[in-house]
Amino acid sequence: MDDVSKTPNRYRTGVEVRRAVLGDPHVDRAEVAATDFDQPFQDLITEAAWGTVWARPGFSKRERSIVTLALLAALGHDEEVALHVRATANTGATREDICEAFLHVAIYAGVPAANRAFKIAKEVFSEMDGDKAAHG
Repeated sequence: MDDVSKTPNRYRTGVEVRRAVLGDPHVDRAEVAATDFDQPFQDLITEAAWGTVWARPGFSKRERSIVTLALLAALGHDEEVALHVRATANTGATREDICEAFLHVAIYAGVPAANRAFKIAKEVFSEMDGDKAAHG
C-alpha cells in the first residue's frame, strides 16, 4: 500500500494499538527493517490487524491477546506465539490466562501444538523474568 491507499484513521489507530500491545521497541525494529518489498505488508497489518480488528470495542486487549495466543499456538506459528506471549505484559493477559488458552489448544487443536506453545511460553517467561531481575 502506498500512502494514498491507506485509510488515515485506521492506519493511525493501527500504529497506536500496535505500539500499545507490542511495545515501541518491537514496532521501531519492524519499521527500520521494512524494505520496499515488504512495506506494503507492514502497512496492511498495521491498518487491518491493528487498526481494524485489534481496535474494535467488542473484546478487551486482554481477551484479544488470549484468543490470538490460542490461534497462533493451534496453527503452529512459533515466532508469533513468542511475540504475543511477550505482549501480554501490555495487554493484561496473565500466565494463568495463557495456560487456560493452551489447554484449550490441546483439546481442540492437538496436544503437540499445545506442548510446543507451553515450551515457547516458558522460554519467554524465563527471559521476561530475567529482564525484571536485571532491571528490578
